[in-house]
Amino acid sequence: MDQILEFFKHLINPQWIIDHGGLYLIVLIIFAETGLFVGFFLPGDSLLFVAGIYGGLLSQSFFNMPFVVIMAIIAITGVLGNVVGFWFGRKSGPLLFRKKDTFFFRKKHLWQAKEFYDKYGGGAIFISRFLPIVRTFAPIVAGIVQMERKKFMFWNVIGSFTWVFSMMLAGHYLDKAFPTLKEHLEWIILIIILITTLPVIIKLVFGKSTIHAHFDEFGNPVEPPVKEGSKS
Repeated sequence: MDQILEFFKHLINPQWIIDHGGLYLIVLIIFAETGLFVGFFLPGDSLLFVAGIYGGLLSQSFFNMPFVVIMAIIAITGVLGNVVGFWFGRKSGPLLFRKKDTFFFRKKHLWQAKEFYDKYGGGAIFISRFLPIVRTFAPIVAGIVQMERKKFMFWNVIGSFTWVFSMMLAGHYLDKAFPTLKEHLEWIILIIILITTLPVIIKLVFGKSTIHAHFDEFGNPVEPPVKEGSKS
């Protein structure tokens, strides 16, 4: 049991991931974080940034591939992760809309997601790439609310490549500009986690939304029945 807990502790340490799994473990984690429920706790942003810092080492350990190829492989993995999440959401959506509310499940959350996509369109998929936790559930919810496939794929690809390339190139070039950057990785990782997680926390704590109380099986709001005697 202690070994399992120790392993999960290592999974949130970007430097350990790169030292012990290299590109293979990175793509596995990015895939899980961008499309599987179980991957929401994984360190996507900080992992990509640190991977950029160690870009040369990653290239050497993977058949001396150019750094741009390494980034492309990781970005494609992010695209595939979202596709799996979207497929799962699309298949499970109707069932979830018919599911009764429980302590862990509220249909109003599905409507909140639909409202979000109706308001921001495909851009919601792009923006979610830069928000921890949200990027794990975004493709699943997009499938649940029956987002158009072509629109989803367009923003999925654009979002994944922008996210991966921006984070890894930032780490890569900052390391070149400041050679001692590796000596302060713990602080850098902590700062990245705080910056990327803060908007999500603020939204969860202070965000408000007008939600319909009743839905049909496809998630469309319907007006609640008027009680007898309440008509004026």
